[in-house]
Amino acid sequence: MVSHSPESPELPVIGWREWLSFPELGIPGVKAKIDTGARSSALHTHDYEVYATESGESRVRFHLHPLRDREDVELACDAPITGQREVKDSGGHVEMRPFITVLARLGEIEWPIDLSLTNREGMRFRMLLGRTALKRRFVIDTGRSYLRGKSLVKKYPPRP
Repeated sequence: MVSHSPESPELPVIGWREWLSFPELGIPGVKAKIDTGARSSALHTHDYEVYATESGESRVRFHLHPLRDREDVELACDAPITGQREVKDSGGHVEMRPFITVLARLGEIEWPIDLSLTNREGMRFRMLLGRTALKRRFVIDTGRSYLRGKSLVKKYPPRP
């Protein structure tokens, strides 16, 4: 049983995997692994391009296949870059990645998170939700899945 101090409200419980959406990016749903072993959150992208606007703002254009094994579903996104940092993956490889700050939605809960953009092709999940985004927001039940809402796969067209 989890105890909470009287001053802090009880934190919502989430499973080890959940469906998230990113309304600002036009991403209706992506399956995410809740990964307390990862400091930062990561979104699978390909063909990303960093560019500067006429006013000098750094932005990134990118594409993603939000559903695993569904190459027919591709989304194009564009967002301001909030930074670039070196990130070490689970295999120990260091990669310089662009970061964006976006509003994440998990069920009825919305909050801003920093997302690194990287190619996660071949990985089981298109997204990792890391501990910085989870900190002081959720309790994770590692034995359960999809506690904060139904599958968002229906937001996409059926298989051809």
